[in-house]
Amino acid sequence: MVSFRLRLSLRLCDLGFQVTDDLADPNLDAVLVIGGTRHLGELWRLRRRGVRIVQRLNGMNWLHKVKGSDSKLDLKHYLRAEYGNRLLAIIRSRLAQHIVYQSEFSRSWWERVHGPTRVPCSVVYNGVDLRIYHPDGAHQRPLDAIRILLVEGSLMGGYEQGLEAAVRMAGGVAARLNRPVELQVVGRVSDSVRQVWDQRIPGQVASGLKLSWAGLQPAEQIPAIDRSAHLLYSLDINAACPNSVVEALACGLPVAALDTGALAEMVSGNAGRVVPYGGDPWRLDPPNIDGLVDAACYIFSQQERFRAGARQRAEAAFGVEQMTAGYLQALLPDQTGSSGTERNR
Repeated sequence: MVSFRLRLSLRLCDLGFQVTDDLADPNLDAVLVIGGTRHLGELWRLRRRGVRIVQRLNGMNWLHKVKGSDSKLDLKHYLRAEYGNRLLAIIRSRLAQHIVYQSEFSRSWWERVHGPTRVPCSVVYNGVDLRIYHPDGAHQRPLDAIRILLVEGSLMGGYEQGLEAAVRMAGGVAARLNRPVELQVVGRVSDSVRQVWDQRIPGQVASGLKLSWAGLQPAEQIPAIDRSAHLLYSLDINAACPNSVVEALACGLPVAALDTGALAEMVSGNAGRVVPYGGDPWRLDPPNIDGLVDAACYIFSQQERFRAGARQRAEAAFGVEQMTAGYLQALLPDQTGSSGTERNR
């Protein structure tokens, strides 16, 4: 959310628009609600005043409902997740005049649970500046090992299972290709999770696997980190439009993933490989590790083809200009043409 807001704000300012986070600003023409907010009264008053309300939606909280999930045992977490879902649904059904979904998957999920909206909607993928996120530039891609990259804001709160799948996949690649594999984890990971895996790696995973913890990294470092890997594994289950995938593709880094959420619609052609989950992802069934190993080995065997395909996919769908045009069409439909570019402003 933070990355999206910054990218959209910068682009809008470049186009001559003013951007504020102050709902009391008397000069507001439109409000973009990124997900949900508790300020429902303010939104209602703005709508009655003629200010246009647009809501951007990804998915809903769902891990807290999964049987056996640690998060389901935490009542406070459960109630907070349900409260968040309720806020999103209220804004969607009663306040928003246009809904922007981050992917077709996100749209179909919301419509399956809550039905179609009576207001217009559109699908706008997240985007990045393709001049910054680019295959050309400094990198430290290893020559004597395969580097599989994970990039997530946080690998806590129910996402530890995705880390386990990544470790098993990386171990399978090391064993099959008989080559060293480094699994590099970028994101917030608890000390307890790191300790568990640092103890498990030597005894339970095939020799040749190295697990490295890079922690949270500033945004300006991500392009070089992406360029320094051989493939990205997107571990988020039922994700609406993960920024890590968009950034990787723009940097020419192919993606391996399980077929959940929006991954299949994002990673198409030669941008990488998306494999069947092998069970029910909504129940967090054990994933298809063999399929992931096959995909990773195939991507590694044809690096140049997949690296070029990843960049081509980003250029076709994930530029920040395309993203901004889509949001302008939703926010100011009377002042943008069919292309979504600025007009008379």
